[in-house]
Amino acid sequence: MGFGELRRTKLIESKLFSAYGVYMTERIAVDSSMNAVEISWRAPLSQAFHRARRIGLAGFGVAVLSTSVCFHAGLPLAFAQNLKQVDRAAMAGDANAEVTKPANLSAKLTKRDVSAAISKVADWQLKRAEPNFSQDWTFAALYAGFMAVPPDAAGERYQEAMLSMAKNFAWQPGSRLQHADDHAIGQTYLQLYFKDHDPAMLAPIRQRMNAVMQLPDNPEKPLWWWCDALFMAPPVLAELYKATGDRAYLDFMDHEWWITSAKLYSPENHLFFRDAGYIGKQESNGKPVFWSRGNGWVLAGLARVLTYMPSDYPSRDKYVAQFREMAAAIAALQGEDGLWRPGLLNPKTYPLPENSGSAFYTYALAYGINNHLLDRRKYLPVVKKAWKGLVSHVYADGRLGCIQPIGAAPGQYTATSSYVFGVGAYLLAGSEVYQLADKTH
Repeated sequence: MGFGELRRTKLIESKLFSAYGVYMTERIAVDSSMNAVEISWRAPLSQAFHRARRIGLAGFGVAVLSTSVCFHAGLPLAFAQNLKQVDRAAMAGDANAEVTKPANLSAKLTKRDVSAAISKVADWQLKRAEPNFSQDWTFAALYAGFMAVPPDAAGERYQEAMLSMAKNFAWQPGSRLQHADDHAIGQTYLQLYFKDHDPAMLAPIRQRMNAVMQLPDNPEKPLWWWCDALFMAPPVLAELYKATGDRAYLDFMDHEWWITSAKLYSPENHLFFRDAGYIGKQESNGKPVFWSRGNGWVLAGLARVLTYMPSDYPSRDKYVAQFREMAAAIAALQGEDGLWRPGLLNPKTYPLPENSGSAFYTYALAYGINNHLLDRRKYLPVVKKAWKGLVSHVYADGRLGCIQPIGAAPGQYTATSSYVFGVGAYLLAGSEVYQLADKTH
């Protein structure tokens, strides 16, 4: 394939973060058979080549021509996987340094003000994200947020968009059989099923989870080996219980949840390590590494599981106890601005708040108040302060900033960094804060 033919293929404009939080703009051209790729960075050629090597794109027959780095012929699987990572990051969000004007939204807990804060961000994100909808976990979290938007904030419009998305994907989860990230979209499919009760909406995700339930346990590596997975898959199984009445879904979820908890939950800190690789690792201040978004995934996952778990389920009290332990730990770590830093136990190292984790905490804590799992007098001030912090990071166009890009550990980023999963968390938070609105005294 020549350069002229390559340039006629689809071009993707995106922004990627380097390991140091500096973003670069690149153009990616891929032919339909994945035989060739051209990547052009708006940077000196030496920098482009260096950055290509850093994200794993070098070493596969690299030709340097003019201001391009070009990879030709017979791309190996590792390269294809790297390309998918590039594509996922590009489609999920970016950091637009030109955005500076704040929206100056009201943080008052009235239904009118909360609805305005929800709609401002949801409208911006829907318009921006809809052309790139995918079955990926990054978007699955956004879909969950859209489904939660209350009617007074035009919830029906977002849910119609979710229905169109689901039809476009024929109600199918992602392609990987056992990977929880590819199950997360099932939460939205099932919530749409609860509205229409069309068996076609239920069948594919039910078939997938039935297959997962037949997999044998691996003592060396749990099914849900990273804490994020506790948001991705368990709520799907809990919703399947609601959809079918079959407790086998809850029983499987219960079995796997406590395997993961036994490996990753710290009884001392009441927080989850992101995965086993972080056990024993330390922040620069000598304290354990507990990632804000990772623990946000878990606390939000607990809230979503408890939503569908019946009150008489034998181990429900264990989930409630873990939810309360984590809520207390998280509330104690809240920053002066109402938000949480990416490294929970080393906030001084991270100058910016991390709004995906912060939004998940706000969602879960407000859920706990609304469902009488948490003491209102203790936690309502935490939620009010957190919501005020979140809306202060909404820009005039509707962008929600300070969202750490795709990762697995605390990191640095810019104030305008915005990613779909963080917006999903914000919309979930707004949905529960909305339930508190006008009754906060």
